[in-house]
Amino acid sequence: MAASSYPSDSRLNALPRFIFMSRWLQVPLYVGLIVAQGVYVWQFLHELTILLWATTGSPEAIETIRNNVAVPGADPEIAKTMTRETLTMLVVLGLIDVVMISNLLIMVIIGGYETFVSRMRLTGHPDQPEWLSHVNASVLKVKLATAIIGISSIHLLKTFINAQAFTEKALFYQTVIHITFLLSAIAIAAVDRIMPHPEKAPRNGESHKAPEGLR
Repeated sequence: MAASSYPSDSRLNALPRFIFMSRWLQVPLYVGLIVAQGVYVWQFLHELTILLWATTGSPEAIETIRNNVAVPGADPEIAKTMTRETLTMLVVLGLIDVVMISNLLIMVIIGGYETFVSRMRLTGHPDQPEWLSHVNASVLKVKLATAIIGISSIHLLKTFINAQAFTEKALFYQTVIHITFLLSAIAIAAVDRIMPHPEKAPRNGESHKAPEGLR
């Protein structure tokens, strides 16, 4: 854009420039999410260590897993009746849950920074995420909704595996909540699909040609 298209009075630029610079206030929020990511890494390694310890037959590790998978308020004897295979499955699902939440954090941190703060200039980088090349606020919302559905699916599967520890009412409401997440994601994707999207700006040296019917 030519310099003459901007207001010549610098006083008119001060307030918009200040408002635009306020986007950097989001940086501590993303740094905080990176710290939370580190907490999830520590939690993952901690649970993985207990699982590996339990595979050696350690009764202390097995009892720790039983206490971790026990549902608050449920009969503690239910957890004691679980087989080692069921306990292993619940722990592995918990690890998958941590990974999926970690993926959600990555999408929020990288996608949010790229969309709302500043370009990361990763074009051409061999490790650039495929989805980052076309990310915007709408795409980010759809991807976050999809990630939340995946996390909810893992929680629901863990609940069904340990269904004897839950009441029918709890099972029903968890299923309803999962379906609500699913319908919400479908609605977000549908709204994003029907909304008009701006055309991509032509590259340097290319002219934008109108369709034949509009000439």
